[in-house]
Amino acid sequence: MTSLSVQNLSKNFGALKVTDDVSLEVASGEIHAVIGPNGAGKTTLIAQLSGQLRSDAGRVLVGGEDISQLSMPDRVGRGLARSFQITCVLPGFTALENVAVAVQARSGSSFRFFGRVAEEEALNAAALRALEEAGLGDRAHVRASSLSHGEHRRLELAIALATEPKVLLLDEPLAGVGGEDAEAFIDRLKRFKGRFTMVLIEHDMEAVFALADRVSVLVYGRIIATGTPEAIRSDPEVRAAYLGEEEEEVA
Repeated sequence: MTSLSVQNLSKNFGALKVTDDVSLEVASGEIHAVIGPNGAGKTTLIAQLSGQLRSDAGRVLVGGEDISQLSMPDRVGRGLARSFQITCVLPGFTALENVAVAVQARSGSSFRFFGRVAEEEALNAAALRALEEAGLGDRAHVRASSLSHGEHRRLELAIALATEPKVLLLDEPLAGVGGEDAEAFIDRLKRFKGRFTMVLIEHDMEAVFALADRVSVLVYGRIIATGTPEAIRSDPEVRAAYLGEEEEEVA
């Protein structure tokens, strides 16, 4: 079953065509990575999928529903959540309070922090579950400003999970995260395989090949190849356009 269908998506900035007739089919429970060199159009594509940017052409469907004309909040309500680069974390709030805001938004509640005790308990319970899934349950009552960079990334993941997404857009989740924190984050995402459909934008090729079920390569705004990680790694066109240089840098 297809969870996310991207059909002939394009975006121009004046005479510059940034995404050019991009089509993707992402199966339910699949981790689908989109890779490509700087300037390939990956950030623009994620912005189009999330609703941050309006496309010039094409459609985006979640679970068969066309969400192409919906705003970002309405897309979240339909089950499409983007994590990381545009997540708004409130530094003066605790991790739990930050996630509780996302739970409130999902339920359509007004943003009130003092209400009936039963409602507050239910809100906090849902927020704590999301924090635990992101591996941050023991830091629930720590202010966001006091979290490490790796913990901050986990908080952003918890906020996305709190919206109960059908599709998660992960926008460079490992940016600035290294060593044991990166390994732990990759292990955490592996646990979500089969539970959440994920589109992963990531420059860390080790993470991509450890996580992705399929990989699409975006070059100059166009998808030049889609396949399993093994097929993409050995594709001569992909290696010539992008992957060979990346693997040389890792080596």
